[in-house]
Amino acid sequence: MVNTKVTLCGVELDNPVIPASGTFGYGHEFAELYDINKLGAFSFKGTTREERFGNPTPRIAECTAGMINSVGLQNPGVEKVVNEELPKLKKVYRKKVMANVSGFSVEDYAYTCAKLDGCEQVGWIEVNVSCPNVHGGGMSFGTSEKAAAEVTRAVKKVTAKPVLIKLSPNVTDIVSIAKACEDAGADGVSLINTLLGMRIDIKRRKPVISNVLGGFSGPAVFPVALGMVYRVAKAVKIPVVGMGGVSSAEDVIEMMLAGATAVEVGAANLVNPFASSEIVDDLPRAMEKYGINSLENIIGRC
Repeated sequence: MVNTKVTLCGVELDNPVIPASGTFGYGHEFAELYDINKLGAFSFKGTTREERFGNPTPRIAECTAGMINSVGLQNPGVEKVVNEELPKLKKVYRKKVMANVSGFSVEDYAYTCAKLDGCEQVGWIEVNVSCPNVHGGGMSFGTSEKAAAEVTRAVKKVTAKPVLIKLSPNVTDIVSIAKACEDAGADGVSLINTLLGMRIDIKRRKPVISNVLGGFSGPAVFPVALGMVYRVAKAVKIPVVGMGGVSSAEDVIEMMLAGATAVEVGAANLVNPFASSEIVDDLPRAMEKYGINSLENIIGRC
């Protein structure tokens, strides 16, 4: 009998599979399709201090082995998440959920995290300093060691929950930024967020996406993500949550061998809403195939 359990920042998960923020709504949408309690956890839709409509449409473009999105953090704002979305989720989900937070100032991050700190359902706070689809916030905090550390310190002051900083691959040295977050008190890091990319409509000779550039995700980015997870995991002592192009049980195992304690599944959920469920179901088979008795024993064993 294989053991799929892992422990992320002191919280035990039945398995390491976590649907990524922006690909799983606030959970109850997917609960209509299957029992989402089979998941290790999930990271809910990126939440900001105030309600956001997001970027103008069109904001999705298909690519070979992936997709580009520029949704722009569309969400109802933290007050509605706390008072409406989380109570609705509680009816269908009994485990801890990961709260994904973004902002446009250090004060924004601190305010939103403080609000979510009081929610019993929230097990971890994933602080997104890497969204490429907003101006004046998001990724601008994750491209410098100083700014990422400043956000980390501000959030740690207002919450007792484990804080994971979600890092951008669109930087020169992701390792130095991860270490800066660790030094500032982060309990973990998650990576990678999407790469910057674009598509052009040849007939119209204009960008497909209204925002021109968007976040590129999907199977094509997996090798890039795996390499960054490996480098960061070797450099820090805090847990790493790996993501980027994950679409199979074998991908999960690769991410864990590279150093990830848990693994987020993103774009695959948008192509197949049962993707995360199917990966959970397939993990025992993959573990038996490769002679793995316990997933915790393979973390960083590459």
